[in-house]
This record gives sequence, C-alpha cells and structure tokens, in this order.
Amino acid sequence: MHLEPLISPKRVNLRDRDARRPAELRDDDLKDRTEKLTDRLRDLQRAFYADGRRALLVVLQGRDAAGKDGAIRKVFGACNPQGCQVTSFKQPTPLELRHDFLWRVHAAMPPHGMIGLFNRSHYEDVLVVRVNDLVPKRVWSKRYDQINDFERMLTQNGVVILKFFLHVSRDEQRLRLIERLEDPEKNWKFNAGDLDDRARWKEYTAAYTDAIRKCSTKWAPWYVVPADSNRVRDHLVADVVVRTLEKLNPIYPSADPSVLELASTIV
Repeated sequence: MHLEPLISPKRVNLRDRDARRPAELRDDDLKDRTEKLTDRLRDLQRAFYADGRRALLVVLQGRDAAGKDGAIRKVFGACNPQGCQVTSFKQPTPLELRHDFLWRVHAAMPPHGMIGLFNRSHYEDVLVVRVNDLVPKRVWSKRYDQINDFERMLTQNGVVILKFFLHVSRDEQRLRLIERLEDPEKNWKFNAGDLDDRARWKEYTAAYTDAIRKCSTKWAPWYVVPADSNRVRDHLVADVVVRTLEKLNPIYPSADPSVLELASTIV
C-alpha cells in the first residue's frame, strides 16, 4: 500500500475509522519492511546532501499525541544529522508576533542539500489561531492563499515539500494521553492545554479539513496518514519520503580530476 497525495481534494475524510490500520498492512512483516525503507532513506539522504541542488521540507501536523516526535525519531533517525534539521514551532514570541505569520517559518527553511523537518508549522496559523479566535476570521481566512503562494515560491526555488497529517482517532488519543500521564518519562511534557484542545475536537476537525482541502496542491501536497498504529504511521511516511527522493534521483558530484590525482602523492 502506498499513500497517494491529495491534489485539490473536494472532500477530506478525517473520521475516526480513517485513522485505523489499513487491512493491507499486516503487522507481522511491517517492521522489517520499514527497516528496509529507512536503510534506503539513509543512502538517499547521503546522496541528497552531496548533490546539493534541492532541499526537502517535511511538514508533520497532527493532534496532540498523534506521533509527530515518534515519526521524526523512527523514520529520520537513520539519517546523518549533518544533513537534517528539526524545527518545532511553539507559541510565537513577542518579536515573531510583530512580523507577518510566515516570517519565522521562512527563516527556518532548510538550505539546499538539507532535509528540514517541521514539528508543527505555519499551518498552526489556520488551526490554533482559528479555533481559539486569536485573530479575526477576516485575517486567518486569507492565509490559505498566502500559504499556497508561499509554498509555490519555495518550490520554484528548489524546495520540495511533503506535508503529512498524522490522523489519530479520538479513542486512541485518549489512551495515549493517559499513558503519557502515567509514564514518568513522558508526563513531563503533558500540558493541561491538551485537554482543552481535545474538548474542541469537532472544531479542530473542521480546521484541519479546511487546511488540507484548501492547501493541498500539486507543488505541495498533503498526505493523510492513518496514525492509530505507530508502525503503520512510520512505514507510510518513510515510503512517501523514499519514493520522493528516488524520483529526485540525487547524484554524487564528480570530483575534480586534479584532486583525484592527489591520491598518488599521499604517503
């Protein structure tokens, strides 16, 4: 099974049943298949870094406990850290609020040769901002077109964009939040605001649906990842990233012949 990009979708399904493990992905061999993908990703990323003609931006969005941190760790842990950068977007600082909402995002874009991983992103400005009424509708409603124009500009300048919505069901999120609270290695990152967001489940579903429907384009597509199973989540994300890099076909640059001649001088 391969995830397909949503290109200008008329309808986006974010029902609880859409978060479940697809029947095609059996658990018995999924771990081995994912390991093969991450091994392939490691090789491709090394060539991508050396090639240096493009950048890859991977956007990870999802509700609390959807597994954004886990996907970064399990999928991209195989990559050389020298060629990856992770940016986590939290509440804007006073300085960031004095700029347009894309200012801090543009500054975090990966340079050519790098894979940039966004844990949350500029889409928070049509999600959290919308649901919590932080700015008027007349402001956030214009941001869909602004995001599309921004992402088009990036792709025209050598940035390849993949956007993943990690879709977790309401029941699975409940289990994960309880587990997080009961685990001393995880409860430190529990935020009471997570429960406020859970109470606005329908509002967030509507906001995510509009963000995906209005901002899934040919140049920057969204992928909806069924994320109730961590193994399924990791496998599907790794598969899309590997297939994308293979299409880009990164190549190692040829060495200068005069440099190669130095081999005979090394003693």
